[in-house]
Amino acid sequence: METPAHENNPTPARQALDALAVNTDDTAALDTLAGSEVLVPVPDDANQDDVTDPSAVALPVLEQPDGDPVVPVFTSEVEMAELLPFVSRYRLVPLGALASQWPADELSLTIDAGSEHPLTLTSEGVRTLLARP
Repeated sequence: METPAHENNPTPARQALDALAVNTDDTAALDTLAGSEVLVPVPDDANQDDVTDPSAVALPVLEQPDGDPVVPVFTSEVEMAELLPFVSRYRLVPLGALASQWPADELSLTIDAGSEHPLTLTSEGVRTLLARP
């Protein structure tokens, strides 16, 4: 069985997620993650202005089995394709910038949801752990 290409050459963000799976207090990994760009799927119903406006990002919101809303983001195209193969458009967004503008409601963020070491943060966790000055 072949090893997937992304496992041979993981992105710094993917390496940070793997480190956080071992030690959730790894501040270097959190800093790396906050400084990384992630792929944010563009919702099919997003209008063209939302897609092309560099100062606005339309967040794709999925409902978890328990009914809570979550925004999925990914560290690579491979990770995104494994969970959301039907997504054809995405935007690269610095995770720290996304976190600094995160809504105050109960919207969670999940990074690489289909991977071996996904990370899901509550709204408060996104703003406190990933938002960097």
